[in-house]
Amino acid sequence: MSITVSNLTKKYGPQKAVDDISFKVKTGEILGFLGPNGAGKSTTMKIITCFISPTEGGVSLNGYNIHNNPRAVRSRIGYLPENTPLYTDMTIVDYLKLSARLQEMPQYRIMPRIREMIDVCGLGPEKHKFIGELSKGYRQRVGLAQALIHDPEVLILDEPTTGLDPNQIAEIRSLIKEIGKEKTVMLSSHILKEVEATCDRILIINKGKLVADGSTQELRQRAKGANQLLVQIRGANGEVGEGLLKLSSVAAVNKAEDGENMWLIDTKPDLDSREEVFRLCVENDWILTQMTPKESSLEDIFRELTEE
Repeated sequence: MSITVSNLTKKYGPQKAVDDISFKVKTGEILGFLGPNGAGKSTTMKIITCFISPTEGGVSLNGYNIHNNPRAVRSRIGYLPENTPLYTDMTIVDYLKLSARLQEMPQYRIMPRIREMIDVCGLGPEKHKFIGELSKGYRQRVGLAQALIHDPEVLILDEPTTGLDPNQIAEIRSLIKEIGKEKTVMLSSHILKEVEATCDRILIINKGKLVADGSTQELRQRAKGANQLLVQIRGANGEVGEGLLKLSSVAAVNKAEDGENMWLIDTKPDLDSREEVFRLCVENDWILTQMTPKESSLEDIFRELTEE
């Protein structure tokens, strides 16, 4: 089931938390939704799940609109908010029974589905415990189980790995990727490496506006660092720097901090400076020991797009 967000705006007084954004999430896609604190991520997710209403614009799930069919939209979405609202004085099984009833599941389906969710979310060793006795990682698993209990076609996860240790993060990531094979998943996170490892596509929002949309590789190609070359050349530093800067394909040259005799070359758009650099070294009898394209990390791209 696809998600279509059209010209979505949410105002709180004069402030626009979300400012005229549009995007689509395809069936079976895992979408990473990134942005700094206060960028509008959680607000957008709450609108998609019919938790709050937009000021303008709309959202639809395969034709079911949040304005005209909110009940149908809710029934097709599993939602894990950033602060999972769990009843700590209930056992896992009792809490999942309550979640299933709230989703109006037929009585005959509830217990088989609970057993399935306990297995899928790895809750078996703790299933008879009270939620208040569980670790943070197991509480997140319970939150995922309640989001999945009614077998929704769309899963919305707001910071699903907050507060987890590296082992727990890896387990949740693996679970999300497995779920994403059958469902449409949209998740937000501040752990950029996890987003890069988990998601098929990334949206970046800043001050309520979408500033990037694409796979990690596509975002790298658009970033400033996508056209940089890291070289190590043994020669007189002054001569090397001046020589590199005179090349027709080179826009800028800076000393790099990666090691001795290292230079960072900014290549002009749509050009490749590697052949010119090689020829320059041959002509001047310089020793070229490294020539590597420098890729921007997702963190570099995020900072570039969201810095003041």
